[in-house]
Amino acid sequence: AGGAAPPRAPHPPSTRLFDDETDCARAGARDQLAEQAVVLRGYALARATRLLAAVRIIQSTAPFRLMTTPGGQAMSAAQTNCGDLGWVSDARGYRYVPSDPASGRHWPPMPDTFRTLAREAAATAGFDRYEPDACLINCYVPGARLSLHQDKDERDHTAPIVSVSLGIPCWFLFGGIRRGDRPARIPLFHGDVVVWGGLDRMRYHGVAPVPEASHPLLGARRINLTFRRTGRPH
Repeated sequence: AGGAAPPRAPHPPSTRLFDDETDCARAGARDQLAEQAVVLRGYALARATRLLAAVRIIQSTAPFRLMTTPGGQAMSAAQTNCGDLGWVSDARGYRYVPSDPASGRHWPPMPDTFRTLAREAAATAGFDRYEPDACLINCYVPGARLSLHQDKDERDHTAPIVSVSLGIPCWFLFGGIRRGDRPARIPLFHGDVVVWGGLDRMRYHGVAPVPEASHPLLGARRINLTFRRTGRPH
């Protein structure tokens, strides 16, 4: 807890082609990042095909797009949303909205397979009765990154964050409560789920530039599902 960052991970993500045997070899391990932050290795592997099928349906209604920061900079990972609310960014700022600004239509509903995974992963990490109302979906290609930030646009900071990695690997940056705390570099692979909340809910986190790699299900892409409970009216 507090501001200290956890130890730096010793092994980088592999950039070779993944296979099911390698993915499955990591499944079941639990890496404790901090007092109330954990990586559940391979937790989503058995559901990956269904998760990705659901992503394809979501993007057919709400396509991925590069949002811009309030300062006008394009983000390097394309994004879409599902659930009662979706997170967006533009010149008006960062916020949650019930409808896709690009189409005016409500975001696609959160699939049952998403909601069930988020609930079960949260419970496994020690956070019972988790009910996410928003899922931000990021699509990374090699070179895309996510700057260190806190998830603070939610009114409910008592609920954890649940983050699911699919596709090519990345370095997850997990820092402290203060922006200046040096982050740990945590390798994340296909099927890994990170859960953090409680004392560690407001830690800074991000994604280092994604390395060149390929995965049999997604090619040179990484899909990340980030579940949140916003505490905001729908």
